[in-house]
Amino acid sequence: MSAHGMARTDAVLDLIMGHQRLLLDPGGTHGDSCEHCRAAQRDKIDGHVRAGRAIPMLLPAFPAKSPNPDKVLGHLPDLAEELSVAFLEALCVRVGEVYPPGAHLIICSDGRVFNDLVRIPDEHVSAYQRGMSDVLGRLGTAHISLYSLDDVFPGTDPAGMRRKLWADHAPDLEALRDEVRSGGPLLGLYRGITRFLYEDAKIPGFRGSNATLQRESRRRAYEVIGRSQAWGNLLAAIHPDAVRLSIHPQPCGHEKFGIFLQDAGDEDRWLTPWHAVAVEDRGRFRLMKHRAAKDAGGRLVLRGGRPSHYVLAADHSTTSSKG
Repeated sequence: MSAHGMARTDAVLDLIMGHQRLLLDPGGTHGDSCEHCRAAQRDKIDGHVRAGRAIPMLLPAFPAKSPNPDKVLGHLPDLAEELSVAFLEALCVRVGEVYPPGAHLIICSDGRVFNDLVRIPDEHVSAYQRGMSDVLGRLGTAHISLYSLDDVFPGTDPAGMRRKLWADHAPDLEALRDEVRSGGPLLGLYRGITRFLYEDAKIPGFRGSNATLQRESRRRAYEVIGRSQAWGNLLAAIHPDAVRLSIHPQPCGHEKFGIFLQDAGDEDRWLTPWHAVAVEDRGRFRLMKHRAAKDAGGRLVLRGGRPSHYVLAADHSTTSSKG
């Protein structure tokens, strides 16, 4: 490749890696990108740059809203999703500024993959996916599209989609368990998924046993990870040349690249739109859990008659805006 082509590849890498979500090593000392991380992505990006075509990127994300109202405003996308989509669109635009063919991001909505394990109704997943289409249309995104199991298996009922996905692309669950037990890279993801499952199930009014819920969450976490890997395997088969992104931190040099979904302070960057609400705080937006936003004196803003976000204020009155 020419020096000019290599410079463009490195410029694209610089932009993407500026938002890297990197898994710390066991000692917790490796939090910065390095040449190993760049090398893991360079060949794919180089291939597209050499061919002069747009760089395809896959991001399994935006599954459905958490079922816990202490976390979110409801089951439809709101300003939290809009802010993240706008951030991702802006990233693609910046790629186009250093490499004119640009990049195209496919949001591979994975809600249908595991919503039964998270206890989210299929109709809520469908409504969320329609809402995400509306978000892209409202923002006029030119570099982002949506893809889901519904596109892979049109006309199939949701349970049938999940059965087909598992039958054709399932990983070895025992191998996953062995890696977690041995303290491998999956351990952090397993703990995070277990925590999310536990939190999502502890809806207001929960009267069950915390110990039982914790055990059940640990069991279901393996299934969520397994189905997520099956979804990733299917996507890799359909788009073998795409840059694979992830909302989860990834080990140094991994084939998938962990990425944040927003520019924010360290205390906010780990939250995702489907587990939080958008809060305007002194002119900037951040993500907070719904209960925390209300406890902080947040003022609810409605758009088109629907809850959109909060503004931190001294009172708890409700403001309505058009749109």
